[in-house]
Amino acid sequence: MNSLCEMIKKQVSANFTNLETAIKTYDRNAAVCGVPAWRYVYHTIHSADKWFFNPFVFEEPPFHKDGMDNPDNPCSTELSDGKLLEYLKSVREKTFDYLDSLTDEELHENPRNCEFSRMELVLMQFRHISLHTGMLNGQTIERTGRFPICISPHTADRLKNGLFEE
Repeated sequence: MNSLCEMIKKQVSANFTNLETAIKTYDRNAAVCGVPAWRYVYHTIHSADKWFFNPFVFEEPPFHKDGMDNPDNPCSTELSDGKLLEYLKSVREKTFDYLDSLTDEELHENPRNCEFSRMELVLMQFRHISLHTGMLNGQTIERTGRFPICISPHTADRLKNGLFEE
């Protein structure tokens, strides 16, 4: 039994759901550090796609432009929220397939050509997704005065009443 991998999967599922909620409630064009908020959404998803598995063995998504993952870099390409949600869905599925393929023992090992263990990569992305989800939600709270729902694995049913705390 891979109990650690299952625990990780439950927490990561909630983390992805919270990011999805943030995307569905944020103002994509609101300035965050001088750039549209959607750039931070892409940065967050791209980071999960790259760093969750092995950042040193990674193939960019077909729509990626050089430097687009860094919000500080100018970018002439704009991704719709639909495209961002589609990308998030694909990264979520990729992540679940990956976690399903791992054993608890493999969490202690480093992927090929990587200086970090699989567990370190998981924890780094959990922190990173949570940070940017909170940042986006803070922007939404400031703009709307409403708090987007955040779930845990035990409270996922909270979304049945909508995307905001009421």
